Amino acid sequence: MSVSIQEKSEGLRAFWKGNLVSCLRLFPYTAIHISAYKQIVDFHMDEVGFISQWRAIFAGGLAGVAAALTTYPLEVAETRLIVQNCRERTYIGIIHTISQMYRNDGLYSLYRGFSLTVLGAFPFSVGCYAVYMNLDQLWQEPQFRFSPLQNLINGCVAAGVAQTLSYPFETVKRKMQAQSSRLPHFGGVDVHFNGMIDCFMQIVKNKGVFSLWNGLTANTVKIVPYFCLLFTCFEMCKQLFLYRNGYIISPLSYKPAPGVDQSLGPYELQEVKRYLKNRNLRSEESSLRKCW
Repeated sequence: MSVSIQEKSEGLRAFWKGNLVSCLRLFPYTAIHISAYKQIVDFHMDEVGFISQWRAIFAGGLAGVAAALTTYPLEVAETRLIVQNCRERTYIGIIHTISQMYRNDGLYSLYRGFSLTVLGAFPFSVGCYAVYMNLDQLWQEPQFRFSPLQNLINGCVAAGVAQTLSYPFETVKRKMQAQSSRLPHFGGVDVHFNGMIDCFMQIVKNKGVFSLWNGLTANTVKIVPYFCLLFTCFEMCKQLFLYRNGYIISPLSYKPAPGVDQSLGPYELQEVKRYLKNRNLRSEESSLRKCW
C-alpha cells in the first residue's frame, strides 16, 4: 500500500499506528540487549580481557535473542495494530490486542514467528558487530580515538549491512505475525502459507526471490538512524561513566588517567582511592605531630 493510498483510506493518523507499543518495547529491548551482550562478553573474555571477534558476534546474536524473547509479545501486538484498518478496528490498544490474541489463539500466537528472530539474529549480529568492530581499518586509527562523528558513521554502515543480511527473515516474520483469520483479508498478507518454510517458499514462488527484500529501503531509512544514534550514545555514555569513575582523563577522550590500574572494577578503584587518601591523611597528621 502506497503512502498516498494509506493516508486517503485511513487518514494521516495511520502512519503512527502501533507507535506507542513500539516505544514501550524499545526501552526494555535495548536495555536487555546491551546488558546481556556485556554479560556474555565478560563471560567469554580471557584473563587479559581479550575476546575473539566470532565470540563477540555470537554474544551479540545471543543477546538479541534474549531481548526479543522478553519483548516479543509487544512486537506481535505492534504488527497486528499496524495491519488492521483504523476505521474497522479489531484490536483497541496494547492490552486488548494481547488479551484477545491469547484468548482466541493461545500463548503460541504471541510468539508466532519467534524462530525467525532466532535465525535472523545471527546474520544481523554478524553484519552489525563484525562491520562495526573492523571499521578501525577504514579510519586507520584505533577505536578508542574515534570521534562522535566517526561513531555515527560506523553505526550507519554497520546497521545498513546487518539489515540487508537479515531482512528476508524479517519479511517472513512480519507475515507470520500479521496473518490472522480475525482480521480483514487475513491481515493484509499477500500470500497464504502454513508455517515458516512454506511462507518462504510461497513468497519466492509467487513474488520472486527479491521480494524477500521488499521494504528494505524504507526499513533502512528507519533503522540506520536508530542504530547510529544507539552506538553514538552508548560510546558517549561509556566515556562519561569511565571519566566519573576515574579511569580516563576526560569525558571526550579514552586516554587513561595516569597511575590508575585499568583492571580494577569501579568499586575496587574507589576503595584504592579511599585507602590512599586515608594513608596520606595519616601521614600528614604524623608529620604535624613531629613538628609539634
